[in-house]
Amino acid sequence: MTRSVDPNDIVEITATSGVATDVHGWRAKCLQRLVRMDLPVPRSFAIAAKAVHAMAQGVMPDAKQLAPLFADGDGLVIVRPSAVNPEWGGPGTVLNVGINDDCYAGLIASHGRDAADAIYLAFVQSYAINVARLDPDMFAESGEGALDRALAAYRAEMDEDFPQDPTRQLTEVLRSMARAWESPTARLLRQAKGAPEEAPLGLVVQQMALAVGPGVTGSGTIQLIDSVTGSPGINGRFRGQMHGPTRAEGAETLYLTRDARGPALEDVAPEAFSDLVEYCRAARIRLRDEMQIEFVISDGALSIIDALRVQRSSRSAVRIAVSLAEDGVIPPDEAVMRVEPRALSELMHYQVDPRAPRDIIARGIDASPGAATGRIVFSATAAQACAARGEACVLVRRETAPEDIRGMHAAVAVLTERGGMTSHAAVIARGLGLPCIVGATGISIDARARILRAGKRQFKEGDEITIDGTSGEVLSGSAEMLEPALDESFNQLLDWADAVRDLGVRANADTPEDARTARMFSAEGIGLCRTEHMFFDEMRLPIMREMIFADSPEDRRVALARLLPIQRQDFAELFRIMAGHPVTIRLFDPPLHEFLPQERDGIRELAESLDLPLSDVTRRIEALTEFNPMLGMRGVRLGLTVPEIYDMQARAIFEAAIATASTGEAVVPEIMIPLVSARREVEIVKNRIDAVAAAVRNETGRDFAYRLGVMVETPRAALRSGDIARHSAFLSFGTNDLTQMTYGLSRDDAGRFMGAYVQQGVYDEDPFHILDEDGVGELLLTGASRAREVKPDITIAVCGEHGGNPQSIAFCHRAGLDYISCSPFRVPVARLAAAQESIRSREAKTR
Repeated sequence: MTRSVDPNDIVEITATSGVATDVHGWRAKCLQRLVRMDLPVPRSFAIAAKAVHAMAQGVMPDAKQLAPLFADGDGLVIVRPSAVNPEWGGPGTVLNVGINDDCYAGLIASHGRDAADAIYLAFVQSYAINVARLDPDMFAESGEGALDRALAAYRAEMDEDFPQDPTRQLTEVLRSMARAWESPTARLLRQAKGAPEEAPLGLVVQQMALAVGPGVTGSGTIQLIDSVTGSPGINGRFRGQMHGPTRAEGAETLYLTRDARGPALEDVAPEAFSDLVEYCRAARIRLRDEMQIEFVISDGALSIIDALRVQRSSRSAVRIAVSLAEDGVIPPDEAVMRVEPRALSELMHYQVDPRAPRDIIARGIDASPGAATGRIVFSATAAQACAARGEACVLVRRETAPEDIRGMHAAVAVLTERGGMTSHAAVIARGLGLPCIVGATGISIDARARILRAGKRQFKEGDEITIDGTSGEVLSGSAEMLEPALDESFNQLLDWADAVRDLGVRANADTPEDARTARMFSAEGIGLCRTEHMFFDEMRLPIMREMIFADSPEDRRVALARLLPIQRQDFAELFRIMAGHPVTIRLFDPPLHEFLPQERDGIRELAESLDLPLSDVTRRIEALTEFNPMLGMRGVRLGLTVPEIYDMQARAIFEAAIATASTGEAVVPEIMIPLVSARREVEIVKNRIDAVAAAVRNETGRDFAYRLGVMVETPRAALRSGDIARHSAFLSFGTNDLTQMTYGLSRDDAGRFMGAYVQQGVYDEDPFHILDEDGVGELLLTGASRAREVKPDITIAVCGEHGGNPQSIAFCHRAGLDYISCSPFRVPVARLAAAQESIRSREAKTR
């Protein structure tokens, strides 16, 4: 080594020293704040990230620079990492640096052989494994004689005695930690946590406060809230003892607070305990967060070693942020920024208690959050039978289809072997608030034998499993649960979010239950009502099938006339529930074959109900079945070829609006045309809907307003949005299908290989989960821009599942959209994410 590190890069941490987070790391800055609070912090030094990087290259401090670090106490120090962000981790802490044979002899005299052996052995093991890189198994022993054996093993492997020079020990520890931080493995781990590859690392060297000696002695942690629930209360641990006049006399294990199992620090050292509680309260205010304090007590003398941000669950994160703001420690806007939007999903559902054991049998895509336990069923019929008996069940399918909706309503959770984030099961489960896992790896389903295979294990229908839709884990048997936490803190946080939010938030809601959920979560209207889901009811499906099998437009009208009052009632109830908030109703979208049975028994039953030959029914089903139905006769194409359907729906909407308005609620329904690709499609449908509106006005003598818009789901519609906007009051981008068509990917099947694509860097993220800003986002920006050039006041929105994803919401905010619409149970997430983006935007403008 031809040179040394800059002396200015090693500074003692005092109240006035120039310690900075971006230079020395978060731990060094936190220790400085503790020093400024006059807490009893052992003498500490901060090594700048620049010096640590130099150490990784072999440039080390000289002996004169390191000598002051051993000046006090027993001459032992602890070395800990100090990254800029505590979430980035770092190399493991090394204790008792500086111990040697002379120090060991002094410790025997002052603290006894057992304590001295433990201190020396801990450092020998750590040094041998982390610095000398020797086999950990050679240094795993403990107990009597373990120290001598560890020193002998080191000597045998290294051909030299264990280093006795404290400066050399510290030098090698520093070098080892610096190199560990810059290793390829550490870089990959940091990147996985969202840290830059070249993230800086500082180091902290602190005088050891030894938890050995007479009197009350030990080490522990203390915090003033529960990490899981966020409720106030003293929590932590204390590993210590109370010794008599001679070291072993009266030795007894101590606990932190009063405990039936034995004496507690609170009783035997009330002054130290009281100081710790007061330090926690002071740290909460000065450090502006709930802190966990790490401490050591030596013969009753208290030392504060460190303070860490309390680890917290989603529910405690919300409670902590709100409590800090209500107490004036932080402003409400900062409380809004401190909570991860996705955390709110966990608060709205039952969750598996993180403290409980887990018997994991499979993993999949966490498509809908929450957790539930139930008996396995393999069909919608079995799910309904289970629900009728009052038994909770989990619907297990290879993949779900529209006819499974009744079974999903009856189940408490859903598990599918196939599918992705926007597959049928995922979208419907999120709308219903059901825990759901899709694309589960390592499972196979034998529906005929009614067996679920997970690896080498088998589960039959009726066996109990737990679906953890938050983590994507399938558990055997039942699990301990935490209840939802829709409490005052939850509501207060969202009230603060709404006060700063610029982007509107609506809900995708198809049923009255969905609408009520949406209003409960303060959605500002319905951005997407998928009317086809209304036709799968047992009473409505036969009428729908009659319409499909009708031979003429007049026969279709007859069948649809029976559906008209049902649809009118559906829409009227939605309007009443939404109480004047906008309701966007998508006209009929799916291909007709989805309403027809595919299995022989179902086809035979249909033939009997229609009084038609089985062969005729089979031929009609075959004629309607498409090779690629998602790109076939659906959406507006169906509206043009079977216009009677849209006529009936438009009439039902208008009559429902009149009926609701008569109760005093102002209703302006929004009618959305799906799967548009051309301006002329909009013109034709608009002319028919306007004609229906005129007829209803003439028949009822009542006037009403409505808005007509388009669901932009095809790339061509996005590119030709200027033409389409001339006939539209709003454009709502259906990003599920738009992503599917832009990529040429099936959203139901992409989950089979999407993980490999993301892993190999083909895509940064699953585009069905997070909006693809470069491709789909470009179409969205282009479409919005061209539409506003023609009609500046046109409303632009997103109603795909991306509307509930925080990253995608950030893009929608930057794009200047008017609102997003998402599943009802994702509305709180969207409200918080939109508020955070508004705050970021406002802060960026003031900088």
